[in-house]
Amino acid sequence: SAESEAWQKGVIYGEGQNLARYLMEAPANYITPIKFAEHIEQKLRSFSNVKVHVRPESWIATQQMGAFLSVAKGSAEPPVFLEIHYLGGASTNDSPLVFVGKGVTFDSGGISLKPSSGMDAMRADMGGAATVCSAIVTAAALNLPLNIIGLAPLCENMPSGKANKPGDVVRAKNGKTIQVDNTDAEGRLLLADALCYAHNFNARAIVNAATLTGAMDVALGSAATGVFTNSSWLWAHLYEASILTGDRVWRMPLFEHYTKQVTDCPLADLSNIGKYSRAGGACTAAAFLKEFVTASHWAHLDIAGVMSNKDEVPYLRKGMAGRPTRTLVEFAARLSQDSHN
Repeated sequence: SAESEAWQKGVIYGEGQNLARYLMEAPANYITPIKFAEHIEQKLRSFSNVKVHVRPESWIATQQMGAFLSVAKGSAEPPVFLEIHYLGGASTNDSPLVFVGKGVTFDSGGISLKPSSGMDAMRADMGGAATVCSAIVTAAALNLPLNIIGLAPLCENMPSGKANKPGDVVRAKNGKTIQVDNTDAEGRLLLADALCYAHNFNARAIVNAATLTGAMDVALGSAATGVFTNSSWLWAHLYEASILTGDRVWRMPLFEHYTKQVTDCPLADLSNIGKYSRAGGACTAAAFLKEFVTASHWAHLDIAGVMSNKDEVPYLRKGMAGRPTRTLVEFAARLSQDSHN
C-alpha cells in the first residue's frame, strides 16, 4: 500500500490499545497503584512536552479527597493520584481536554465482598485509568496539537479492619457528604473527588471512563460503551469518533429521575447506590457522578461491558479488551482539528 503514513498511524493507535490491554490484564500484585503510575511515567519519559506528577497519599489528604481516601484506606497498598499534562497545543494556556479514569487496581468489593467466582477479573477494574492514560500516551506519540490533562485516582478496594463499612458517611472534595451503603460501589467515590479536581483546569471538556457498573454490561453487553453526557456537542464528537474506529459508543439517559434516587438518603447528601438498588444501576451511578460536575461539557463513559473480549471482536484475542482507547484518541484528534480550523 502507498498509504504508509496511514498505516503508521494505525500502528500507533493499535499500540495504544495494547498498552491498555497489558495494564488491565496484568495481575493485581504486579500492577499496584504505584507500579501503574511508574509504568505510564516510563512510557511518557521521552516526550519533552509531557509532565507527570505521581501524587502521594499526603497530597491526596491535603486536597481533601475524603471519598477517594475512604476507599483506599482498606488496603495495605497506598493510594496514588496520577496527574499527566500533555502540552501539544499552540499555547500552554489553551484550555485542555481533561480525561479522568477510575484506577481501582483490584476490586474485592470491600466489606460488601464480591462473589469469589470471577473475582480475579477485577484486576482490570482500573480499565478507565488504563484507557485514558494509554490514550494520552498515543496522543503524545501522534503529536496531536492540543493540551490534554489525565487524572487517575489509583488504589485497591479491600476488606480489612480499616475499610469503609456499609452505612459510613464520608466527605468528598466539594464538601458533599456520601453515605457508603455498598462498599462495592467504590469507583464513583474515587471519581467524585477526581471530577471535582478536574474543574481546576478550565477544561474544554471533561471525559471520564470507568468500569463502573455491572448494570452497564447487562444493558449493552460488549457492543458499545455507554455514554452519559450533559453536552450534545460532546456527544456528537464522541459518536463520530466511534464510528470511525469501530469501537462504538451509545448514549444513555442522564435524567433528573435518577438523581432523586441517589439524593434521597437518610444520613448524608447522597447515597452511593440508588434506593431501588437494581433498577437502572448504570443510570443512578451516572446521576451520582453528575453531582460533582459543574462543567457544561462532561461525559461519563461506563466501560464495564467492554472490559473483556471472548470472541465478540474478531481482531481482539480473548482477554481484557483495552476499549475504547482508540475512540478516545480519535476524539482527541478531532478536537485538535476543531481548534485549528
